[in-house]
Formats: sequence, structure tokens, C-alpha cells
Amino acid sequence: MRDSDVKKAFLGGAVVISMTVGAVVSYASKPAENVVQDTDGEAITLEAGHESLGKWRFPAEIPAPEDNAITAERVELGKKLFFDPRLSRDGNMSCASCHSPMFGWSDALPTARGFRSERLERATPTIFNTGYNPIQMWDGRKPTLEAQAMGPMEASSEMNMDLPRLFKWLNTNPGYRAEFARAYPGESIDANTVSKAIATYERTIVSKDSPFDRWVAGDKSALTPQEVRGFAVFIDPNKGNCSVCHSGPNFTDNGFHNLGLPSWGDPNPDVGRFAQKAIGKMKGAFKTPTVREAAATAPYFHDGSAETLEQLVEHYNKGGVVKTNLSPNMKELSLNAEEKAALVAFMRSLSSPATPVAFPTLPN
Repeated sequence: MRDSDVKKAFLGGAVVISMTVGAVVSYASKPAENVVQDTDGEAITLEAGHESLGKWRFPAEIPAPEDNAITAERVELGKKLFFDPRLSRDGNMSCASCHSPMFGWSDALPTARGFRSERLERATPTIFNTGYNPIQMWDGRKPTLEAQAMGPMEASSEMNMDLPRLFKWLNTNPGYRAEFARAYPGESIDANTVSKAIATYERTIVSKDSPFDRWVAGDKSALTPQEVRGFAVFIDPNKGNCSVCHSGPNFTDNGFHNLGLPSWGDPNPDVGRFAQKAIGKMKGAFKTPTVREAAATAPYFHDGSAETLEQLVEHYNKGGVVKTNLSPNMKELSLNAEEKAALVAFMRSLSSPATPVAFPTLPN
């Protein structure tokens, strides 16, 4: 196309390129406005590698407790425990049964299945980047990965393990005894070291090499114009308002919010965080999940009620359904179709390249 075929016109401050054939460049391919004031009130320049994007960069090291530093021996032991179904009462369910690498370290089900396939109340959250979170579980009842690790084994509705039997078996299994000696020399084989090993392995499940990360690092070609525009919608308080909760490099404030889901209107709804912290605004509030790997971790919400990212965006666009005790961060958005499509495209850009996972050889 010749330069003479293109005319630039300004409509409402946005550049629109019109062509002699009367076509208009679609919203998906238009560049976003260069600067957006985000939900923190900060000016964000939408240019690859710009210093204003710094708060979306992960720290160099994965955080770990002083008494449980990440080592190769601990990762190896933790991986074997994570994939070993013998840690469940019936010997047929492991941590990986629900947190499967085949389904984005979740299970692709609306809500989890527990002991003997009992349907549980809440969805299985992904374990991607849980090592960066200062609090765990949908209701925040576990403060660390170490504190969380034994929970499924202890729960009668989940792995339902006979714990004395478990520790007797681990202490008499030559293979596991050698693994524990290498990973935690001088320490007992008990709930403490089992928890620490599993938590160490979980910390290695990370997602931080997505197209968005490469764009933040300076790769101008990493994101499409539509994805950049979707990021602008995501952080703009007058558009998506998403980053008011989905903030920072892991896209979570680790807070708890009632999103006005239809299930909150059930006769006896899940009260969420309120069961752990009996404050009125915590009724029906659940922990903000990461948006990373969203494309691989459907369905969405704690009750699995949104099957697609499009359905998820539509829920937020309406400002929720059941307004009782609604989070103050929820509001009607009135996004148009192109803005919603851009927002979905941006969330899909938060997926890192898939890493093959080799199943471990377990001790006999």
C-alpha cells in the first residue's frame, strides 16, 4: 500500500488509520495508548523494557525458609513424595492426582475429587508460583507451603492417610531412608521433613518466562498490539480494574474478596475466609489466585463456575451477580467486545513455554 493511500485522523485523542478502501484498522491491531495510570495511581509506559514495568519483574531467587533452603537432594525427594500414591490410604492417590502437570498443575475439574472420588466443595488451585505466596489455600488457612503440604494427607475427604502407618513405612523403606538422609541429614523422617521436601519441590514449579515477561524484559516483539492493549485494560482502574487485586509479578494481592458469584446466593454457601477469620467483609471471600497460566488452568473461580476466560471476563464486566457482601473492588465495567477480547488475549500471554515433566522412579 502506498503512503498516499493512508491518512491519519485523530478521534478522541486516539490515532485511527483509514484506508482508501474504507477499512479501519481493528482494535486488536491498534497500539495501546502509550501511558496508562494503573490501579496504584502510577503512570505505566506501555513500552517493552520500560522502567515503569519493574513491579512485574520477579525477584531473582525463589523465596524459601532458612531451615529449608532449596537443594537438588530436597527437590528430588520432594518430587518422589509428590508423585507417590502410597502416601494415601488406598494407595491410589498422590499430590499429583489433583495437581497434575498435564492440566497446568491442577485437574481441569470444576471442583476437586477426593477420597474414593468424593466430590469436594472447591476447585483445585494450580501450584504454579505458590512459592512466591505468603499465604496458602483458598481460605488462607495455611501460612506456608510447609504448613500446607501435610493437609491433603491428613484430611479424611482427600488422601485420608493413616499417618502413623505412613511414617512407619517411610522409616523402614531403604530407598526413602537413603533419600531423607541425603536431603535432611540428621533429621527425623516425620511430618516436618515430609512437608519440607514436598514444599521444596513445589517451589520449583514456576512460570516466569511468558511472552509478557519477555516484553517486560525488553523484547518488543514478545507481545502483539492486542495483548499490549489488553494489559492496558487490565491495569486501568477505569477499564478492567483487574490489577487492583491481581497485582505484582504473580498477579495476586494474596488477599480475599467476595466476587459476587452465583453460588454465593445458594441457601448454604461456602463462607470462604470467614471460617478462618470471622470478620463480616470476609463472608464469601476467597484468596485471589494468580492469573499466570490462566490459559492452561480452566475452569475458574473457587467453585469452578466459569468454563472459559471469556466467561470469567463477562462475570467481572457485569460487576458480579450476587451483590450481598460484594468486595468494594467489584464494579460494573462496561467493557466493549474488543476490550474484552484484548483482555483475554493478554491473560493468554501469561503462559510460559511448557516444560516436560519426567515422572520419578519411586523407591520399592
